[in-house]
Amino acid sequence: MEDDQLMIFDGRQSETAAAVQRGVCRMLKQAGFASLTELPLASGRRSDIICMNAKGVIWIIEIKSSLADFRSDNKWHEYWDYCDGLFFAVPDDFPQHVLPEETGLIVADAWGAEILSSPAERKLAGGRRKAVSMRFARAAALRLQAVHDPQIVGRM
Repeated sequence: MEDDQLMIFDGRQSETAAAVQRGVCRMLKQAGFASLTELPLASGRRSDIICMNAKGVIWIIEIKSSLADFRSDNKWHEYWDYCDGLFFAVPDDFPQHVLPEETGLIVADAWGAEILSSPAERKLAGGRRKAVSMRFARAAALRLQAVHDPQIVGRM
């Protein structure tokens, strides 16, 4: 993995997106999922949030902070290749009717989140599941190592 696996927050997020991210990650933890933010995928795309539970179910959550943010994004459908479930996470004042019906919907603020609808589950193929799981595990381990030894980041 490269240094971009250590990225947690790249500074491009709006305050609203950062708040939604925090609330979603809190909710996911309570639901039994471990989550990582800003994880680069094999395609070169970067997931806003990717999470996995103890059974190996993988979800990707795409954060949209505004209608303009949603309308300018045509890449979200590519995330289906890397997860069992794809969700949009939005703030409470987002016009939810514009979101695609095939995805799940999460409404969030900085303090928590609620799943309003779930997508139809699509099972990843075994090889792809293994590749995504390995990328997830390696990124998580590298991030934890960087917390315990911050000087190591520059040496990786």
